[in-house]
Amino acid sequence: MGLDPREPDGEAREMLARINETFARGIPHNRAMGLQILSISSAECRGRLPYKPELVGNAESGVLHGGAITALIDAVSGGAVFAAMRRTTRVATLDLRIDYLKPASPERDVICEASCYKLTRSVAFTRAIAHHGDASDLIASSAGTFMVMSDPRSGVAEAP
Repeated sequence: MGLDPREPDGEAREMLARINETFARGIPHNRAMGLQILSISSAECRGRLPYKPELVGNAESGVLHGGAITALIDAVSGGAVFAAMRRTTRVATLDLRIDYLKPASPERDVICEASCYKLTRSVAFTRAIAHHGDASDLIASSAGTFMVMSDPRSGVAEAP
């Protein structure tokens, strides 16, 4: 069962709140942008970038800057990697290829859905999409690879 704030289960909402606090506290850039984890389950993560005027890349159109979309996709893809691991360790983005399919609409939040489809001892592979709530109308799509750091106690990362 995924952790989703819309679920009536108070325990799941409490755990999701703790994940969001860690997500923001551990990465100040996430907090500054207002990034939120909406749900997380086995090898999948869903997040939201709230529309904020300070994230606009074109003042005339009001469209969010592509870098803000990149940060969202990177963070949520990393969340999917964490969701796939048996034990949390550090990860670092090795490569993130993003195809921008259309600009984000002004004054609308952006949703990202990411999955970790392969996890090895040292590398995780992800796919993600970004949209305004309709996964058939994409803003961007991505493929990423993340380095999985070794657990300092054992010398190896724990993969499924």
